Amino acid sequence: MPYTPDFLYNTLKERHFVFAGPCVLESFDLALEVAHKVRLAAEQAGLFAVFKASYDKANRTSASSFRGPGLETGLAWLARIREETGLPVVTDIHEPAEAAAVAEHVDILQIPAFLCRQTSLLEAAAKTGRVVNVKKGQFLAPWDMPNVHNKLVQAGNHRVLLTERGASFGYNNLVVDMRSFPVMNALGAPTIIDATHSVQLPGGQGGSSGGDRRFVATIAKAAAAAGAQGVFLECHPNPDKALCDGPNSLHLDDLPRLLQQLSAIWMVE
Repeated sequence: MPYTPDFLYNTLKERHFVFAGPCVLESFDLALEVAHKVRLAAEQAGLFAVFKASYDKANRTSASSFRGPGLETGLAWLARIREETGLPVVTDIHEPAEAAAVAEHVDILQIPAFLCRQTSLLEAAAKTGRVVNVKKGQFLAPWDMPNVHNKLVQAGNHRVLLTERGASFGYNNLVVDMRSFPVMNALGAPTIIDATHSVQLPGGQGGSSGGDRRFVATIAKAAAAAGAQGVFLECHPNPDKALCDGPNSLHLDDLPRLLQQLSAIWMVE
């Protein structure tokens, strides 16, 4: 079903939810398989689901890293997945010129963490009228995010989501400060824990980022208890063979159990 921006945003404010899918679009068939399983796992846990995947990973560690199918093909795949599964779709943009075209095919525009202070990019995303999810930069404190939030609101869009994805902790490591959730919740925007990027080891494998998926569930559950409204999870049927972010991706078979656990935590609230 099509989701109007206001209906979708109100749903995300009122319900607990999951953004889940592969890091990057590797093939249409793989993405569709993941989307169907994400929808089923979320329904069984009583959570609202959004499919996530990138058509272009523009911030890969190495120039030789796989980036995805590109704008035209990637958006066509995302539109088909949206139509065939009924799930709303989120994908990230990297340049202001992409915003309007991407907004025609997806429901939520995502601002990557490295770009969260790029005013022109934020304004372009806001002006599409779509829901906008901003990843908090690894270099920002949670109390710095009102400035980011205000840029979107001042550009005419109040439909803002804020995502914690860890803060730089020395070299090639991240740590999640659970204070982020009450601090960012005070802005009135739903907050999300990106539990898979939070276990990433940026550049940790030299030519690519490493990660430790053993701690995905721990971070997700802790954040749910700390006030996160939703969870962001990169998942893949075979993470060790994934073309992007495999070391920090959740195995697709482990998704249903984790969503059940998160649902139980949220029910305590």
